[in-house]
Amino acid sequence: MRLPLRHTYVLLVLVLMPGCASQRVVPDELKPLVDRAVTFREVVAAPESHEGRILVLGGEVLKVKRLKNGTQIEFLQLPLDKNERPILNRQRSDGRFFAIQKEFFDPATIAEGTMMTIVGEVFKAKTDYLDDVEYRYPVVIVKHLHIWQEEPPDYVRPWPGFSFSIFGGTGFGGGRGMFGLGF
Repeated sequence: MRLPLRHTYVLLVLVLMPGCASQRVVPDELKPLVDRAVTFREVVAAPESHEGRILVLGGEVLKVKRLKNGTQIEFLQLPLDKNERPILNRQRSDGRFFAIQKEFFDPATIAEGTMMTIVGEVFKAKTDYLDDVEYRYPVVIVKHLHIWQEEPPDYVRPWPGFSFSIFGGTGFGGGRGMFGLGF
């Protein structure tokens, strides 16, 4: 039995779509607890009034410090994209925050510049020095963290890709090598 061409395309899309699914950043058990109505800007303005709320925050690691009962990670907050990954535009930041991980992380294992998404519980604020000036950092207790791995700039995907064009072209290839044909 031979399928009509349009059915073949639909079948191909259904087979390939699961491979395109985004990573789960927020664990299922934490999803119902997350308060999506509170913004980071609101937390910066009044951390005490949001104490106990569970938020999803993202950012770039600035510094990691060992504490007696865990690890403190200083972040430059960055807005999250639709996949809950921090965007790379530092100009869009609303400030800094501390994330406290109750378990010990060796500070050497988390490089400055690492992008992370945190599911954390707001816990007051902490005043510390930012250069020579006192700075009030909102503090969150880490419930879950997701480390985003960066692909090296010269990364070539080991599997081929295939694409269709709206204008009737088609192409295939992987990494830097692509072949295209248009009509």
